[in-house]
Amino acid sequence: MADTESLRQVAHSRAPLSTWFGIVLLFALFGVIVLAVVGPAPRGSDYEETRAKKRVDNLKTLREEAAKALTTYGWIDKNKGVARIPIDRAMELTIAKLAQQKPAPAGPIATPEPQPSAAPASPAPAGSRQPAAAQPSPKPGASAASPSPSGQAPASPSPQAAQSPPGTPSPAPAKTP
Repeated sequence: MADTESLRQVAHSRAPLSTWFGIVLLFALFGVIVLAVVGPAPRGSDYEETRAKKRVDNLKTLREEAAKALTTYGWIDKNKGVARIPIDRAMELTIAKLAQQKPAPAGPIATPEPQPSAAPASPAPAGSRQPAAAQPSPKPGASAASPSPSGQAPASPSPQAAQSPPGTPSPAPAKTP
């Protein structure tokens, strides 16, 4: 029983004052070492300055490469025979090529003629509503839509009344000489 009593006293005994003093002295020594190493180091923005210099150098190199590509001859793909030429020379060649071509007058875009139906329209059963069939117009540019419900023809055909298929450009007005 004496053994368990002595173990309890050792486990619950207080640390002597010298132990606490040693721990504090150890932390103070660590602080002094940190100050000795970090203190004399220059406290500036050297890191940011070096990064800025690298960015400026990279930008300068990139601009030099772009200027070289725009102002010199070189191969893009030698196997396929694709080369690059200076941009000034390319503009001169393009202007000379366009000057040799004669501009063609823009004419109206031809629209396909409506195909007349071969079979006559069958009468609709009573009570059903079906739209009236569109009749081909004898005048070009006139609307092929059925007359209005009041029975009157449209007042004036507009040039935009004829619908062209989607994806086709609108005709430009032609000028006569």
